[in-house]
Amino acid sequence: MPAGVGVGPGNGKAYPGNLTPFVTVTCIVAAMGGLIFGYDIGISGGVTTMAPFLQKFFPEVWDKKEANKSTNQYCQYDSETLTLFTSSLYLAALVASVVAATVTRKLGRKLSMLFGGLLFFAGALVNGFAKAVWMLILGRILLGLGIGFANQSVPLYLSEMAPYRYRGSLNIGFQLSITVGILVANVLNFFFAKIKGGWGWRLSLGGAMVPALIITIGSVVLPDTPNSMIERGQTEEARTKLKKIRGVNDVEEEFKDLVAASDASKLVEHPWTNLLQRKYRPHLTMAVLIPFFQQFTGINVIMFYAPVLFNTIGFGDDASLMSAVITGIVNVVATMVSIYGVDKWGRRFLFLEGGVQMLICQAVVAACIGAKFGTSGNPGDLPKWYAIVVVLFICIYVAGFAWSWGPLGWLVPSEIFPLEIRSAAQSVNVAVNMIFTFLVAQVFLAMLCHMKFGLFLFFAFFVVVMSIFVYFFLPETKGIPIEEMNQVWRSHWYWSRFVEDHDYPNGDMEMSKGGLGPKNV
Repeated sequence: MPAGVGVGPGNGKAYPGNLTPFVTVTCIVAAMGGLIFGYDIGISGGVTTMAPFLQKFFPEVWDKKEANKSTNQYCQYDSETLTLFTSSLYLAALVASVVAATVTRKLGRKLSMLFGGLLFFAGALVNGFAKAVWMLILGRILLGLGIGFANQSVPLYLSEMAPYRYRGSLNIGFQLSITVGILVANVLNFFFAKIKGGWGWRLSLGGAMVPALIITIGSVVLPDTPNSMIERGQTEEARTKLKKIRGVNDVEEEFKDLVAASDASKLVEHPWTNLLQRKYRPHLTMAVLIPFFQQFTGINVIMFYAPVLFNTIGFGDDASLMSAVITGIVNVVATMVSIYGVDKWGRRFLFLEGGVQMLICQAVVAACIGAKFGTSGNPGDLPKWYAIVVVLFICIYVAGFAWSWGPLGWLVPSEIFPLEIRSAAQSVNVAVNMIFTFLVAQVFLAMLCHMKFGLFLFFAFFVVVMSIFVYFFLPETKGIPIEEMNQVWRSHWYWSRFVEDHDYPNGDMEMSKGGLGPKNV
């Protein structure tokens, strides 16, 4: 059966090494790169419910929402300019991720993180002092460029630094910091919205300078990864660094494999075109489909627009921001569950369990909203128990995402790519993520206006498709050294037809050591 594919933790190589305090601290600091992404996701939805912000920059939305007392709750936020404010960031991130691939490969993961922090800081500054819509959009573009660099380099950095037995937990630190960023943004929105004088939105947008400074300073003090140092010719320094990172002197086997992977990658003159080779078909498929599916879980609908959504469902402005804080707390706690379980239960289990959980919740939320709002969008008086039921199921949905597609959508792509295509493939991963984040953000409010409660069923359909894809086509990557990852494709019932024995001679040798045949299905 397809669920049995992959290589268990006991097979192949077992490099010596410990989870040293040095690596733990390093990975925690690097994972802070997720704060800028999370803060932005949380803040952009919150400020768009603040009356002074809407009056100043989006008066047509304000008129529709307040002055006209629109009865159709589904359509009150439907504005192309407002969605451009939110989604322009993701187009910029898409462009930056392509440039970041070259920077990450040639200048190192650290420098890419530094660029990300500086650009994000500049964007926060422009947004905090914005006087017109064009300043808001410019600020969002700068923020997006920063996110493109950070999202390209941080997951790679974490996967390369972590001992393979703990790679899942340490890499999910990136997703944890995204969720913390969302929660902090929601809490700040709640309090800043109460500031008299109506300038609280400036603090919300300008506050992004704080996470930007964290990743900027962090990138300066962090060491580079041995993989990156070898890639740039610093071989002896990389050996010394590897000993320090692993906490043991016996690192020769891992070091030789890193050097061999680097030598192989140097033979590749054009990593972008190389990605199209038949032997990289599994990697390219995952680099495209995993981020695509991650966006079509519908999570960004909830997180971008949680305040807007709750306001639409019938909560007041304050109550809707508070509901967003509640979902933010659930997000953080559930991500911690993933950190605990990813290297124990495996990636596939979490993907599949999370899919079932999200599917059930989307069906219930669609039924609840459909029952009260119908197709007219006029709910009348909403009882308190109804609002609590909707929030409860949205929270269960968020928890399902936060221990499955949330962290694993970044973890799995960052750990499966061979060094010779790693930077290029990660850029494809980030670019696809940003393209579909942009599309979902850009059309969500219009879709809500036209599809109404059916929007949740639309995303539920994709949850079914992605769960089927994971069950049949995603091998288990738990407990496999990052430079030995190719063996999982060669032992997979489907992908083994694309990966020939001579493509990865080292992997073949390791598999014969581990007692694995060409297929393990």
